[in-house]
Amino acid sequence: MRRFSLMVSALALAGCVTTTEAPPEETPQIDSVASRNFQLVVAQVEPVAEALCRERINKVKGGNCDFLIQIDPRADQPANAYQSVDRSGRPVITFTQALIADAQNRHELAFVLGHEAAHHIRNHIPKKQGSAIAGALILGVLAAAGGAGSAGQDAAIRVGAAIGGQVFSKDMELEADELGTVITARAGFDPVKGAEYFARIPDPGNGVLSSHPPNAERQKIVRQTAAAL
Repeated sequence: MRRFSLMVSALALAGCVTTTEAPPEETPQIDSVASRNFQLVVAQVEPVAEALCRERINKVKGGNCDFLIQIDPRADQPANAYQSVDRSGRPVITFTQALIADAQNRHELAFVLGHEAAHHIRNHIPKKQGSAIAGALILGVLAAAGGAGSAGQDAAIRVGAAIGGQVFSKDMELEADELGTVITARAGFDPVKGAEYFARIPDPGNGVLSSHPPNAERQKIVRQTAAAL
């Protein structure tokens, strides 16, 4: 049991260190039009996201709202954007070059940026980490109580963390879509046009362990939120 406790503590520590180091100083291989679009979107969306962050986070718990928005210098990475925090607690939003090149207009870039900023504002990383640790703890304890050896306990902890981390993922994505819609609109872009990006990416479906909701459901929440603004 002592070994299990140490493993859970290590998992908790790893979960708390969701960090992103600054990328090397390299020039991303993005064409000039896509690069200008991205720069313009960042210039308009970032201050809106930071203002909303200060409004919703700082009054409650003094969170960091100084977003660092960066481009992954690795040209071989697939289209993606994700939110993390650096070692000082500063929120970081990273775009891959492929996503910037794939976006058909500034509205799509703005919506993706607003969505990722919303993850930070809604405090999703700590919530997901807590859920992962709880899942690891539950399955790890059950495995130990059932007489599983070290290898069995290790496997149970990994599976529990994976399942636990997915428990609220779909709800979190929809929450980020909703708040991201507000950020996008306030920045002067059309979130409904921005959410059309979902129509061009693979649909995750509605599987139990899927981390994202169906694309149609995401577009629906965007339309409903935008209509209410």
